[in-house]
Amino acid sequence: MKNTRPIHPDFRFLLEMKDKSLIELFTGLRQFILDLHPAGNELLYHTHALTAVFSVSDKLADAYCMIPIYTNHLNLGFNKGTLLKDPAKLLTGTGNLIRHIDVKEVKDYNNARVKALVKEAIQFAIKDMDKPSKATGMTLSKIKKN
Repeated sequence: MKNTRPIHPDFRFLLEMKDKSLIELFTGLRQFILDLHPAGNELLYHTHALTAVFSVSDKLADAYCMIPIYTNHLNLGFNKGTLLKDPAKLLTGTGNLIRHIDVKEVKDYNNARVKALVKEAIQFAIKDMDKPSKATGMTLSKIKKN
């Protein structure tokens, strides 16, 4: 692990309501993504799932992957998964663009095939971005407080 970026307090508050095993899985997967792209921005949402989205800018449109945390599981989602090369057939889903990998344990993401897929998604997002971003390495909470 490289430098650890602290989890935003808005997100941490909601994360702590989850099962300990989900928290540990999320924390490890999040660090895996941040280690692969330290300059990436993390956009935090709480809608149908508590979600950390990783983007090459401060815009959701420039995101390359996400970690939605549901009640009993989490996924590693790829915002433009249908456009990525996936020779190992890791990605599942039926949406027009989004595909995901079910993450139940560390070995589901901590391997060379997933690392290559994340790196490809990052490069795709950089090439697809409208204009370069000035925001890098930031965590931005989009969580509405009650």
